[in-house]
Amino acid sequence: METGESAEETPLPLALTRFQLSEEYGFLLPHPLTELPAPYGPWMEIAHDLPQLIASRRLRSQVHQMPQLSTRHLRGREELHLAHLVLSFITMGYIWQEGEEGAVKVLPRNLAIPFWEVSQALGLPPILSHADFVLANWRRKDPKGPPDPHALGCRNLDTIISLPGGESLRGFILVTLLVEKAAVPGIKAIVRATRAILQLDEETLHQALRELAEAIGDMSKALKRMHDYVDPAVFYAVIRIFLSGWKDNPAMPQGLVYEGVSEEPMAYSGGSAAQSTVLHAFDEFLGIRHSGESNAFLHRMRDYMPPPHRAFVEEIHRAPSLKQHVLSSGDAGLCVAFNRCVSALADFRSYHITIVTKYITIAAAKAKAGQAEPGDGAGPSAGKPPSALETKGTGGSHIFSFLKSVRDTTREGTISV
Repeated sequence: METGESAEETPLPLALTRFQLSEEYGFLLPHPLTELPAPYGPWMEIAHDLPQLIASRRLRSQVHQMPQLSTRHLRGREELHLAHLVLSFITMGYIWQEGEEGAVKVLPRNLAIPFWEVSQALGLPPILSHADFVLANWRRKDPKGPPDPHALGCRNLDTIISLPGGESLRGFILVTLLVEKAAVPGIKAIVRATRAILQLDEETLHQALRELAEAIGDMSKALKRMHDYVDPAVFYAVIRIFLSGWKDNPAMPQGLVYEGVSEEPMAYSGGSAAQSTVLHAFDEFLGIRHSGESNAFLHRMRDYMPPPHRAFVEEIHRAPSLKQHVLSSGDAGLCVAFNRCVSALADFRSYHITIVTKYITIAAAKAKAGQAEPGDGAGPSAGKPPSALETKGTGGSHIFSFLKSVRDTTREGTISV
C-alpha cells in the first residue's frame, strides 16, 4: 500500500495509488480545480450562473449562444474532471429547465460534442454522476484554510458548481462528501486486511476489521447530518429533478439525442448513491451477494464510476475471500469482528432507507397535499412536484424494493457463530 516500497518486494494485490485513490481522501478527488483554462471561459461563465439562469428560464438561450469549443486544450485528469463537472451541470439544467413536462429531446451539438469527448477521455458517461456531483465538486474558499473537510459547519468548505436548491443543495452535496470522507479509514482497512489474509497475519486482520466497522459507523453518523442541512421540501420539489437521467424515466422514455454524436437517442441513468464506489468495495470485501434486479442495477451503476475506481472493486473481487478465510480459520473472535462489519453495513443501509422515506415518500405526500413550501432558491419544479420519479430513484431503480433488497441481503451475509 505504501508508495515507498522497494522494487524487490512482492507487489500487494491492492495499492491505493494504482487506482487513483488518495490516502487522505479516498475516492474523492484530492484537490479539484475550480477554474478551467482561459479558452473555456464561456463554459465557466454559464456554469457559475446556473441557478439564476435556470430560475429565470434563460439557460437554454445562453447555451444556444455558446461557442463550439474544442476539448484539445484540456490537460490532465483534474482539468478533464472539472470540464465534465461543468458540462454535466449545464446539461442537467438545460434538459430540466422547464420541469419534467418541458424536457427537451435533443442536446445541442455545441454542448453535446465536447461533453461526449470529455466523457470518452475519462471513461465516464455523458451525464451528471456521483463522480461529478460529489467527488469532484468541493473546494476550499481559502486555499490556506483548514485542509480537512471533516466539519460541514467549516465556513471554508463549499461546492464548485451549483444548481437550484440553495443551501439545501449545498448541504446535500457536502453531507454526501462527508460520508465519502468517513469511509476512507475503511478503504485503507480493506487494503491492510487483504495483505493480512495473504500473510496469515490474524492480529492485523482483527485490527483491520475493527477499523472497517468503525468507519462504516462513522459513515452513518455523517449521513444523519442530512437532517440538519437539507430541507425535504426543497430536495423533493426542486433539487431532485436535476439529478434525474433519461433511462427508465417516464418523462424521457426515448432517451436523449446528443446532436453531432449520434442520430439515435441514448439512455443514461441519473445520479445515484449506488454509483458510490465505497459500498461496492465493502460488499465485495465482505462477500455480500445481492440478488436479481438489485444486483443487475448495482453492476450497471459501476459503469458510472471512474474506471480506476471500478478496477479497484474488481481487484477486491479477485482477491482471496475474506469470508472463506474467516470460516476456515475456526476463530470465533474473527467471526465476531466480521459480523460487526456486516451489521454496521446493514445498519447504514437501514438508515439510508429512513432518509429516503423522509426526503421522498413523506415529502411527496406533503407536496401532493399542498403542504410543502419549497423556497431556498426554488427552481422550475417548485409548485408542481415531479411525478415521473415518485417511486423511483434518480438512477431509475424502484427505490424502496431496491434499498430493502440490498439491506436484507447484507444482513444475510453474517456468519453463524
